[in-house]
Amino acid sequence: MGALTGVKVLDLSRLLPGPYCSLMMADYGAEVIKIEEPGQGDYIRWRKPAIESIGARHLTVNRNKKSIEINLKTDEGKEIFKQLAVDADVILESFRPGVMDRLGIGYEEISKINKGIVYCSLTGYGQTGPYRNTPGHDINYIGYSGVLGLIGEKDGKPIVPGVQIADLGGGALMALSGIMMALFHKEKTGDGQYIDVSMLDGAVTWLYASLSDYFASGQIPERGSNRLDGHFAFYNIYETKDHKYLAIGAAELKFWTKICEIIEKPEWIELHEGAEEVQDYLKKELSTLFIQKNQKDWLDMLETEETCVGPVYSVDEMMNDPQIMDRKLLTEMEHPTAGIIKQIGFPIKFSHTPGEIYTHAPLLGEHTDEILLGLGFSTNRIEELKNRGVIGSQTSNAI
Repeated sequence: MGALTGVKVLDLSRLLPGPYCSLMMADYGAEVIKIEEPGQGDYIRWRKPAIESIGARHLTVNRNKKSIEINLKTDEGKEIFKQLAVDADVILESFRPGVMDRLGIGYEEISKINKGIVYCSLTGYGQTGPYRNTPGHDINYIGYSGVLGLIGEKDGKPIVPGVQIADLGGGALMALSGIMMALFHKEKTGDGQYIDVSMLDGAVTWLYASLSDYFASGQIPERGSNRLDGHFAFYNIYETKDHKYLAIGAAELKFWTKICEIIEKPEWIELHEGAEEVQDYLKKELSTLFIQKNQKDWLDMLETEETCVGPVYSVDEMMNDPQIMDRKLLTEMEHPTAGIIKQIGFPIKFSHTPGEIYTHAPLLGEHTDEILLGLGFSTNRIEELKNRGVIGSQTSNAI
């Protein structure tokens, strides 16, 4: 049994932020039911690359979940959703503000039939403000937040990060945190509540260090000019002879001292936090030094001591690292049509209720009949609803 066994989640979200949030709940025991549009479902199902015609991202981010196809634009579809919501603990949705209310299944309506419901809306800009109905993606949210403006070299343009900062860190994990806090409140009081999560809001909170410095000094943080963004030689990235890279994070003097001793440059120790021209000199000298040997040679020399030096891995290199393997961050599971597939493991380690892979990522509408039968629908009634397009009529996963 997982930490969230017994928690029932109705997930109407799509693509990555919402499904990542509900994945974390599903991995730790929650019953997560994906509410999907008949015939279409979550768009991530159709994204390539694919394994046996099933989108690879869907296979990973939607494991341990069930799928039911409901046409929420029909009155009967809305009623089915409400029946599911009667004993649900959480509803997660990521439509534009107002959509769920227009459908007649917003928080106010659902809370009338389930006062304990924890209802989370996850959107780009939130339910209020001038941007509330503006479309956007991760790059837009981190652009507005000021985060993107701090990523990159001092004299260069901002760099698009290779992972989704606002989607995951500012959105999915903020939603998960809010839901967990609301469930704790519900456990104490019996009352649910509405949660408004904005990916922009979440991204802004990633600036605690930069904004705190700004509030104190009045100096606007500039890209490539701060302690941990490449301004200093001791916290930087250096290319090696084999065109790989070293990540040096010797922010504390003791680590920098050890590096200087190993590379036989003791005179650099006192330059640790020198002025800008000193840092430019050190970065140039270190670049010239590190390009003379391969990455492994430097790691063999520096990793054996406390230096805060490590590699910049490619994804495939990361997978074979002994720390990653020891922590079981990569695993496998069997899918009925895709076969044995690799999966990302569980980032939170519980002593008594660890994360598990219980079931494969569902086929579209795979659990429609099972769920409706559990609500008391007869097989004849289910077939009738399928024929009239209220629920999905078949399981389809072809690309």
